[in-house]
Amino acid sequence: MNTAVHRNIWAFITYGVSNMFIRKLVASVVVMSGVMGAMGASANAFADESDVNVLYAGSLVNLMEKSVGPAFEKETGLHFKGYAAGSNKIANEIKGKLRRGDVFISASPKVNASLMGEANGNHVTWYVNFAESPLLIGYNPKSRFASDFRTKKWDQVLQEPGIRLGRTDPKLDPKGAFTVELMTKAAQAYNQPDLVEKTLGAPENPEQVLPEETLVGRLQSGQLDAGFFYSTETSDLKIPAIHPAPELKIKANYTLTILNDAPNSAGAARFVNFLLSAQGRKLLAGHGVDVTRPAVNGQTQAIPPSVQAVIDAAQP
Repeated sequence: MNTAVHRNIWAFITYGVSNMFIRKLVASVVVMSGVMGAMGASANAFADESDVNVLYAGSLVNLMEKSVGPAFEKETGLHFKGYAAGSNKIANEIKGKLRRGDVFISASPKVNASLMGEANGNHVTWYVNFAESPLLIGYNPKSRFASDFRTKKWDQVLQEPGIRLGRTDPKLDPKGAFTVELMTKAAQAYNQPDLVEKTLGAPENPEQVLPEETLVGRLQSGQLDAGFFYSTETSDLKIPAIHPAPELKIKANYTLTILNDAPNSAGAARFVNFLLSAQGRKLLAGHGVDVTRPAVNGQTQAIPPSVQAVIDAAQP
């Protein structure tokens, strides 16, 4: 056999062996990838089943992170994962598909309405009103205006020169909208047409409007003299506060629901059950929240049976 023919035969054999090795190697990689993918999917499924993502109004951050969350984990063995922000901001993120969650807790029923129906993405079908919290004016006890809050009418103190007042964005947070509503109604009730202008300025006054999650910290650090807070915030953090106009009855009306696209609907139901249970209601009351009889809005037939049972049990 001449050299050229011998070389060609050897090349053919080598090529065949190499291809066979490569094919086996590729097949092995594919199989391993499938196995790893299945393992990863199982791990993710396990994580989803153990994690309960709760999107909640920023005014409840201390209650949720230091009390309800840990107690829920201890009771159920599930993992509480909270996200706090203005209720409207959370709703906008849900509608914009920027954030997903299992449970949504809002400070106003109007926010839930913005998530209901096909035109709004059909994210919410039902919700339960379960607690209230009056709107108060909290002040820094070291502020030079602190004694005035204790001795003068609140509307006079808010008009004093140099006072640094904080509030939340009325477009992103119900508390900000309630603040504007409070001052508008007070202006009418006290016959002071310019009260809103003298105390708040424009609705979105950049010198006053701050993210809800930073408002308490700014007050406590002395950057603000006073701000508008719910009773649960002032009670939890021992912030001295006054009730500016009890007769106007401006307050948060907390609601909760399970989102229709909740990744962990079973875990969500267990969280709602816990919060509406006797233990959960006791925790709420201990943080300055006025616990109310659960009231259902929307399509009651869509409520999980276990949740409906807890709601029925809480009725007088």
